[in-house]
Parts: sequence; structure tokens; C-alpha cells
Amino acid sequence: MRFFVRRGIFYVITAWAAVTINFFIPRMMPGDPVKALIAKNQGKIPTDAIPALYAMFGLDENVPLWQQYLDYWANLFRGDLGISFSLFPMPVTEVIAQALPWTVGLVGIATIISFFVGTVIGTGIGWRRGTWADSLLPISTFFSAVPYFWLGLIAIFVFSVTLGWFPSSGSYDRSLIPSWDWEFISSVIFYGTLPALTIIISSISGWILGMRNMVVTVSSEDYVTVAQAKGLSERRVMFNYAARNAVLPQVSSFALSLGFIVGGTLIMEMVFTYQGIGFLLFNAVNAKDYPLMQGCFLVITIAVLAANILADFVYAFLDPRTRQEG
Repeated sequence: MRFFVRRGIFYVITAWAAVTINFFIPRMMPGDPVKALIAKNQGKIPTDAIPALYAMFGLDENVPLWQQYLDYWANLFRGDLGISFSLFPMPVTEVIAQALPWTVGLVGIATIISFFVGTVIGTGIGWRRGTWADSLLPISTFFSAVPYFWLGLIAIFVFSVTLGWFPSSGSYDRSLIPSWDWEFISSVIFYGTLPALTIIISSISGWILGMRNMVVTVSSEDYVTVAQAKGLSERRVMFNYAARNAVLPQVSSFALSLGFIVGGTLIMEMVFTYQGIGFLLFNAVNAKDYPLMQGCFLVITIAVLAANILADFVYAFLDPRTRQEG
């Protein structure tokens, strides 16, 4: 119990620090977002609305900074992340809510597939070390060493431009109206296939290498030797004894990777012009949309913290030794 209490206190302090930094960074950046908004909507926003805009965006100079900070926390607890500058007067929560499912759906599924396939392949290579299976390692390592944007551009050139098998950009056919019918769902799958394949190819090597090395380590343990001496089948020893214990670090890494699903897709979404949270953050930075940047950073921070909490708790559940004091 003390283990969970300590970790809980640590994550509460970390979350407070992250939110505080998220509050101060936009206020330290050069430029006046209200004036930029008025210039962008020249003639549409009257000058007498300037004080109201400052108050609405939480930048009223007549309000002390500590009061702005408290108001920021109060708005967070109400789920109010402010109004987007670039998509005015659309709330930031609504903008993020539209983009987040695309990122979670694409990168989440690709990460899960990459984890399970890489773990299974790594188990087989580690159990049969010194055989032809080891020749797969240099191939997977090569693809993981290629910069992601370059791998994405190669995939677009080969499969979109040359072969014409997949679209080069977008997330679905724009002639369709988003709905839950098969026509729209099949279009989403079709447009997301190429980005998902590049994610899997670029990330699967880490899972293969990690699982392979752990299987090699645990295969010399006494419990594996005893299982083999009992005459158990090789498949049962490999999965029930070796892989079951070797997968513990993999589970922890997988939980952490889930946190980076939200924030680790910026390059992929830029290359494929995919309408996820990474592409949204890129557009927000270009437009100097501070509330939207704050909202994106906050969602990414929460996702990473939640993944770390999940990793700690899952690992503590799987390996009780981590809960021991001292």
C-alpha cells in the first residue's frame, strides 16, 4: 500500500508542475494573441470588444497573475480549456475532441499490433537463438534506424505515387459524410492503412529486440531447465515458462508507449496530412493559437502521466517484488 501511496503523491506533484508550466509558457511567449486575432479578422471584430477578448482569453492585465492562475485551475476542473484563436469562436475542448479519436484509433491500433507481433517474433527468435531466425534482426533494425519521415515519404512514393494502391494524404474520402456506415468506415481503414503500416514497421524492431534478449536471459533459468527435464513440450516451455517471465519488461514498456500514442504522432500526421492531435498541434503552433497549444500539451501530458501510472501499477501487480520496501 505504501508503494501506491508514494507513487500517487509523485504523480499528483508531477501533474501540478506540468499544468503550472502549461499556464506560464504561453504568457512568456512574444506577441499579443488578441491583437493577432483582431488582425486576422480585420473588420469583423470591433475595437470596443478588445477588453472582453482579453478577459475571455484570461489575459486581462487588470487581473493579478495569481488570480489568473487560480481561474485557470478552476476552468480546468470545469473542463473549459478556452477558445481557439485560429478557429474562433470554437472551444478548444471541441477542437481536440474532434482530432483525438483519429490519433487514438490509428496509432493505438498500430501500436497494439506492433507490440503483439513483435513480442511473438522476439519470443521465437530468442528461443531459437543461433539459428536462421537471427537473420531477421538486422532487417528489423534497419527499418527502425530509418527516420520516420523518410520512411513515410518512401511509402508514399512506392505505394501511392508509383503503384497507386493507397492515398497519399487525408484520413477519409472527403466526398463522404462521416457516419457509422460501412462505406465511411471502409474509407477510414483504407486511408489509414499506409500510415499504420509505417508505424508498425518503424516500431516493431524495438519489441522484437527487447523480447528476444529477455527470452535469451530467462531461458537459462532453473525453472526453464526443470520444465524441460519434466518432458514438457517445447512450445509449452517456451510460452508458459520462458515468455511468461520475459514479457514483464515488455508490458511496462507497452504501457509507457500508450502514453506517447497521443503526442508521438506529429511527424506521421504531418507527412500523411492526417487530421489527428499531432497535425492539430502543428497548425496551432503555426497560427500562434495559444489556447489550442495549451490544450494539446495538456492532453499529451495527461496521457503520458496516465500511461506511467498504468505501467507502475501493472508492473507491481505482475511482479510483487517491486512493491517491497527498502
